[in-house]
Amino acid sequence: MKKLLYLILITFTVSSCNGQQKKGVELIPPAAFEKEMTVHKGQVIDVRTPKEYKSGHINGAVNLHVYDQDFTKRLDTLDKSKTVYVYCKAGGRSAEAVETMKTKGFVHIVELDGGMDAWNEAGKPVKK
Repeated sequence: MKKLLYLILITFTVSSCNGQQKKGVELIPPAAFEKEMTVHKGQVIDVRTPKEYKSGHINGAVNLHVYDQDFTKRLDTLDKSKTVYVYCKAGGRSAEAVETMKTKGFVHIVELDGGMDAWNEAGKPVKK
């Protein structure tokens, strides 16, 4: 009987978590960032310069350079209710982008801790 109650409790807990949108901002290392993108699909943005982006980026990432004049306007084209994965070279520009996204009402933002430098150091895949 205890096993049955335990199974029901686990099933209820897991099913109640499914479909729930995470909220807030997360700063996570490359392995967790990669796993999160796989498990919870979202929008991936690279806030580096176009030249940096072309030298190698995370697969599926869209280049929205944080210092472009139309950066905030381009952010408005994204779905604020969906998770946004953001990164830069080392973390400075992505932190600035995160602050802008928070003020614009993005619900869940995941930032790559250490940026592309950490991603490359961890041996994660890069698309050129």
